[in-house]
Amino acid sequence: MTKRDYYDVLGIPKKANNQEIKSAYRKLAKKYHPDTNPGDAKAEQLFKEVTEAYNVLSDEEKRKLYDQFGHAAFDGSMGDDPGKYAENARYWRSNSGRGPRTEYHYSGDGPHTEYYYSGDMGDLFGDMFGGFFHKGKGGKFGFEEDFAYENSGGADLTSEIAVSFREAALGCEKIISLQGERSDTLAVKIPAGIGEGQSVRLKGKGRMGRNGKAGDLLIKVHILEDKRYTRVGKDVYITQSVPYTTAILGGEANFDTLYGPVQCRIPAGSQSGSKLRLKNKGIVSMQNPNSYGDEYVTLQVGVPKNISDREKALLRELQDIENKRNASQRSA
Repeated sequence: MTKRDYYDVLGIPKKANNQEIKSAYRKLAKKYHPDTNPGDAKAEQLFKEVTEAYNVLSDEEKRKLYDQFGHAAFDGSMGDDPGKYAENARYWRSNSGRGPRTEYHYSGDGPHTEYYYSGDMGDLFGDMFGGFFHKGKGGKFGFEEDFAYENSGGADLTSEIAVSFREAALGCEKIISLQGERSDTLAVKIPAGIGEGQSVRLKGKGRMGRNGKAGDLLIKVHILEDKRYTRVGKDVYITQSVPYTTAILGGEANFDTLYGPVQCRIPAGSQSGSKLRLKNKGIVSMQNPNSYGDEYVTLQVGVPKNISDREKALLRELQDIENKRNASQRSA
């Protein structure tokens, strides 16, 4: 299958600047990400395609090679010249104070579900996850990351990972496969209650120093947006519909929580938009496992679209009663 032009893949002109490249990728990554299109093989392939295009066009050195040689610069068909150019560029970069590089490959639900990123992705994913990239279930991405710093005692490495809203609230475990100077597969425990942008530190999993000691691996966590829940601190907010008869007469209703459904009493005469508080059904504190936030449920009174003739007759009777009461109040 012939590869499409990388500029066409991202839908940008060849004179696009870095910000335009990043903006185009963010839009397409959101659209095609496997977490927002579960089971969609075509979306997964498109996601890999736009990521591959971004990896090349966002890197100044790789973009120069691509503009000169096209896809051949990276498939080995151009002989030694493109490879020599790339090797010289890597040598320059490794001697410019930034140090060598290590790749992180974040595995998904199975051994063959992996997505690869290269280049400096920290700023990109900071923008993405801080703004709109909050759909579906996460934890399936990785990228090539420069060493944060270097000394004889080793260096800390930084990376990022996405988890779903529920995974962050309840805790989870992710499998990370490291490749580079050290090849290793790690089980990363994401603690329950972790917040957006907080990091998990893996002791001794960073770069090995000349003295035989290794730095740490810091994994920054980004929380994907949930369609139903909104988080503010330790509290969570949700909107749920209740039958209009229950809102008028009062009664019991089941409400969804992160920990399963609970039954709650609905006061008679509840209005649409009113809130109920479900104590201790929010996010657990990372500092105190016995401390939880609350869940606030905004009631939405459901009005049925189709009702029976009997229901219509009863409602008309109720309407007559209401009209007489209103008329009596106006004349009083």
